[in-house]
Amino acid sequence: MSISSIGGIDRIDLMHTFIRIVESGSLSAAAQQMQTSQPTVSRRLQTLERMLGAKLILRTTHAMKLTDDGLRCYRHAKMLIEKWSALEDELRGTVDEPEGTLRVRAPHAFGQDQLIAPLTEYLQRYSNMSVDWMLNDRTPDFISEHIDCMIQVGEITDPSMVAVLLAEVPRIAVASPALLARYPEIQRIEDLAVLPWVALSTYYRNEVTLQHKDSGQSYQFDIAPRMSTDSLYAARKAAENGLGAVLVSAWIVSDNIADGSLLHILPQWGAKPLPVYLIYPYASYYPARLLKFLELIRKVMPQLSGTRPAGNT
Repeated sequence: MSISSIGGIDRIDLMHTFIRIVESGSLSAAAQQMQTSQPTVSRRLQTLERMLGAKLILRTTHAMKLTDDGLRCYRHAKMLIEKWSALEDELRGTVDEPEGTLRVRAPHAFGQDQLIAPLTEYLQRYSNMSVDWMLNDRTPDFISEHIDCMIQVGEITDPSMVAVLLAEVPRIAVASPALLARYPEIQRIEDLAVLPWVALSTYYRNEVTLQHKDSGQSYQFDIAPRMSTDSLYAARKAAENGLGAVLVSAWIVSDNIADGSLLHILPQWGAKPLPVYLIYPYASYYPARLLKFLELIRKVMPQLSGTRPAGNT
C-alpha cells in the first residue's frame, strides 16, 4: 500500500487533481490537462472534500469559486506536493541529473536564432531531458499553461516573478542605402527626425530615444511611423526595402551591415540596451530540470553573439 494512501485512496493524486482544478479554472480543463474524464475529476474532488470534511469549491453553471477552506487547502496542497516532488527527486537521484520535459517560453526572433545553441547544449548534456520550446512574446500564465520558465527581452512588468538578469542586447539605428540617398547626409543626431521610420511596437511606437555612447547625452524625437510591427524580422525586412529607418537589436542586422544592405546610422549613438531575463514563479521547490537550465543559460547568455554582460557600455 502506498504510504500516501489509505483504503485505496491515493491522497497525493487527490491533491494533484485539486491543484489542477484550481489552476486550470474548471473541472473540464483539469480533466483535459490530466488526460482523464470530467466525472473522474469530479469524483476525486468529492472524495477529497469528504476526507477533509469541508467544502472546497463552490460551483455554479458558469463559475467556480474557492471557499476559505478551499484556499487554505490549495496553499497547503501546493507546499506538500512540492515537498513530495523534492523527496522523489532526491530518492531517485534526479537532483543532480534532470529528467522529464522542460517547458520554456521564448521571444520569437531570439528564440529561433540566438537561443538555439544553448538549448542544444542543454539537451546534449542531459540525455533524459526534452524541451517544449514555445515562441511567443506574450507573458504566459505559468501555472495554468504549465510553463517552467520564460526568457524575456525587455523590462520586467510582473514583480511577483523571480527574474534573473542574464545579459543585455545592444540596439542600433539602421536604414537602407537607397533610403538614405534620398535625404541630405545624416551628420547630426537632429537629422534623424527627417527620415521616415518603422516602429518596433514592442519597444517604441511614436518616439525614438538615443544616447551618445561617450557623453551619455540623450536625444529624443517624435516619429510618425510608416509601419508598426511587433516582429524584428518584419522590421528588418521593411528597412531593407527602404520603407524607413528602424531601431533594432544589433545582432539581427549584423549580416546586413556586413554586406551593405543596411547602414548603421550615427554609430556613436544607440538606444538603451534591452535586458534579457529568465523568469519563473516563486516556489519552495524547483525541479532539477529548471535549476540546470538556469545554471547553463546564466553562463552562456552573455557570450552569445549579439549580447553582452549586463551593465556594459
